[in-house]
Amino acid sequence: MAYIDIFNGDADGICALTQLRNAEPIESTLVTGVKRDIALVAKAEIAEGDQMTVLDLSFDKNRQGVVEALRAGAEIFYVDHHFAGDIPADDRLTTIIDTDPNMCTSLLVNGYLRGRYVEWAVTGAFGDNLKASARAHAKPLGLSEERVTLLERLGICINYNGYGSSLQDLHFTPADLYELVRPYPTPFAFIEGAPETFEKLESGYRNDMALAGAVKPVRASDKTAVFILPDEPWARRVSGVYSNDLANTWPGRAHAVLTERADGTYLVSVRAPLENKQGADELCRKFQTGGGRGAAAGINALPDDQLDAFIDALEASYR
Repeated sequence: MAYIDIFNGDADGICALTQLRNAEPIESTLVTGVKRDIALVAKAEIAEGDQMTVLDLSFDKNRQGVVEALRAGAEIFYVDHHFAGDIPADDRLTTIIDTDPNMCTSLLVNGYLRGRYVEWAVTGAFGDNLKASARAHAKPLGLSEERVTLLERLGICINYNGYGSSLQDLHFTPADLYELVRPYPTPFAFIEGAPETFEKLESGYRNDMALAGAVKPVRASDKTAVFILPDEPWARRVSGVYSNDLANTWPGRAHAVLTERADGTYLVSVRAPLENKQGADELCRKFQTGGGRGAAAGINALPDDQLDAFIDALEASYR
């Protein structure tokens, strides 16, 4: 029997697993990747009796992998907040799935653990751009504004590190970053205990955001805006957090940040308006390789000849 932890490589996935493994320390095989690498369950090597934990990955994109793992005799604990579709009934499958746009996997794990590591849940929520939810969970802690802002900075930086088209784009692989974070029961202990890691993430974030901020939209109105970033490592790293920043700056507007890829396609990040956090997943699922949740979704490889159709569909979705 083996323990296998499968998780999204962004802040929500890492912070969710950090909570669980502080509460239930075990040595496990890690299966993760860049943020857009979400069909991960099928990549795990499963044997009868294995205990699998799956965090912050769309059940819909992993259904076949789950079915095959169950057939192999594994037991699965699955926590997520993305579109799930049909969930098979099986005594060896336990799910906690909530697609509420104000919910994330870190907050779901926090509920499961009854708040034992809530600071990590707050960090994960900030990373997922759920500012109101993060602050609501932080409020009972009585933290100063400076301390809450520190959790926000860390969540954004961990989330930023997960973006890229390959592991080579990232400052740390998600597995390595998780291993650096895991020993610490609180984010504050991590920041104090591993200052060089936090500084590397934050300096990279600041530099990449400055480059993104110089890019002008290719189309913009009071309802939608579209930005296209070049095929560069900094652009691939910053695409998601820059989308979040745009959403926070213009809460009544939907945003799409497209990053050029070497094969002529685009990596797409979509953010629904913060004042109407829905529809992003439905929009992206109209295109092959698209998916996500109502407030934030994406397309892994949008063909160039579908660019105009995508922009038209974005504008039609948020008139």
